[in-house]
Amino acid sequence: MKTVFSISLGTSDDDYTLETDILGHALRVIRIGANGDLDQAEALLQSIHPQADAVGLSLANDHYHTGQQQHEHPDTARLKATVPDVSVTTGTALRGILQEWAIRHIQSTLGHFFDNARVLFMNGQSGYRIAKSLSEHTDNLFFADPYTDFGVPRLLTSLKQLDSYTRLTAPITVQPLANRVIDSVLHSPLYRLGEGLIQGSLHNAVKDSHVIVASITDLEPFGHQELDGKTVITSRVTEAAMDWLRERRVAMVVDYSPWLEGRPVGVNVLEAMISAALSRSPEQLGPDDYLEVIEALGIEPRVLYPNGYRRVNRFAFVIHPLSQQYLTKTPPLDWIAQVSPPTVMNLVEKAVAYTPPFVYSKISGIRSPTGDEVEGWLITVGGTPREIMAHGPEFTYSRLLAAARLAKKLGAQIMGLGAFTKVVGDAGITVAKRAPLPITTGNSYSASGALWAAHDAAQRIGRVHIGDSGKMAGKAMVVGATGAIGSVCARLLAKAVDEIYLAAPEPAKLLALKESIEQETPGATVHIAGSADRDVADMDMIVTATSGAGKRILDIMKVKPGCVITDVARPLDIPAEDVAKRPDVLVIESGEIQLPGDVQMKDIGLPKGIAYACLAETIVLALEARFENFTLGRNIEWENVREIYKLGLKHGMKLAAISGVNGVFTSDDFERVRTLSAHADQPDP
Repeated sequence: MKTVFSISLGTSDDDYTLETDILGHALRVIRIGANGDLDQAEALLQSIHPQADAVGLSLANDHYHTGQQQHEHPDTARLKATVPDVSVTTGTALRGILQEWAIRHIQSTLGHFFDNARVLFMNGQSGYRIAKSLSEHTDNLFFADPYTDFGVPRLLTSLKQLDSYTRLTAPITVQPLANRVIDSVLHSPLYRLGEGLIQGSLHNAVKDSHVIVASITDLEPFGHQELDGKTVITSRVTEAAMDWLRERRVAMVVDYSPWLEGRPVGVNVLEAMISAALSRSPEQLGPDDYLEVIEALGIEPRVLYPNGYRRVNRFAFVIHPLSQQYLTKTPPLDWIAQVSPPTVMNLVEKAVAYTPPFVYSKISGIRSPTGDEVEGWLITVGGTPREIMAHGPEFTYSRLLAAARLAKKLGAQIMGLGAFTKVVGDAGITVAKRAPLPITTGNSYSASGALWAAHDAAQRIGRVHIGDSGKMAGKAMVVGATGAIGSVCARLLAKAVDEIYLAAPEPAKLLALKESIEQETPGATVHIAGSADRDVADMDMIVTATSGAGKRILDIMKVKPGCVITDVARPLDIPAEDVAKRPDVLVIESGEIQLPGDVQMKDIGLPKGIAYACLAETIVLALEARFENFTLGRNIEWENVREIYKLGLKHGMKLAAISGVNGVFTSDDFERVRTLSAHADQPDP
């Protein structure tokens, strides 16, 4: 039986002995701690020299690579020289393999997990292979080496900066005299005066990160305020470490260290075991040797959830002021509006349209019943609808792309377009081609939410009921049925209403749509017409989805009392002045969504925890980790509408409010329509 020693600069309280088999060779592993004393470690190496077939050095300064540079620490070189005829390793080669594999394993199995993540390395030099792997998925890499080496409150923000920093500081930090000078400075009264600033800055860096690469020891200064919801990449996670991480509400832990005989084993120890089993020095080991052992032992990265399954994804959503009046509510423009004539405010409105995008609100607390969570940012671009429409599409494209770059820097994995930003030009297609992250307009869930709201409103008014078939016993019409959104609405309504009427000035397309619906929904009763005029007076529900902005698509005075009209066209098909003519009819503009969890965000004109459906689509996609261009352009796929509705239900989304041209409908609004329509049914005396 060959013997492998693990000589650690850590505490002797963790000493152990185990016996195992590797590659057909029986091995005994003996771990001995030197309690942080380099001289004691050297003495231990001398004492075990006659018995050792290989030695792993634990918690010693590793030999590491940054860029094209290889750095060897003199303390480690000194320990190796103590037993020159024994294979001694810090595990550098195997550690690099396991670290890189951990990143690729997570990115592959969890799907785009690291995309745009803000990753903080407590020691970038020892985590260089992790950083190189993560750089394929995110530019948001931060290195705390200046803090940990010299107490300098500055983060390095790229691999290039880390390479330059290491070249400059490595000759200093490896010198014993220099280390004593640095240590004396770090413990001087002058340094302690600024220690609060430095620690506070590092705490903020941890809090602003999504992923932290560090040892458990490195994380000890931080509490749940900084670590709640974070992913930690580390090694040798024991039960005690898991308890510690659980208390600090860490969401996920990636442990890249190997486990043998039910316990974590240092990478240096496993590399020493391979060296002993194969009777080769670490320098003589090649990729095939490592692969053979990894596969034979079934070693793979461990993904741990200290508090049960919890994954936190990230999104961004673009908003803009809906009118000049919105600008007057925002400091410092509010006081300018109070003292300025309209001409000045018109100039302000034009100027604000050119301002760079900025974060209006951080959103947190959205939690799905599945255990998935999201956090996000509302990013404001300055143009009002009047200013957006007054410029060419490129004007808005450039501002949306600036918002996308900001979203990527914040760590968002997908971005949604809100209000008029999603109707400009080709409705998101160009932005998606140029943006550094996936884009969705939210129109699929907007269409779904509007129909959801219409069905709910019709039941609340009480003019129709659910029949024996499970469908609404009544008649529904889709005006503009052959269009992209109209055809989606027609397919969905055919599954929910007894009779459906399709109106559009395209006979051939109507015939094809009718045929398709009857195949998809057996038993559906489908009528077709070239316009709405013939049948509109008999409808219990109407959906308008035309692209004829400015054209009157139906005569609202012919609609029967109690009818629910859902206007999903943008711009709206039915003007506000027409809506005002029929208080006995409910005209719906949208259905708002109740988000799951204890949602925290600034006011967006809706009650707490309620979001517009287009924003909810972005959130649903983030919860589902569907980081893709989902809804783009003016042709909405009805499969997407159906899918986002089902995904919304899966993640706890509920219909929360129904809105019209004047805002959210109240119970009094439904009662008014119910009462007026009932009076209309009574014959005149």
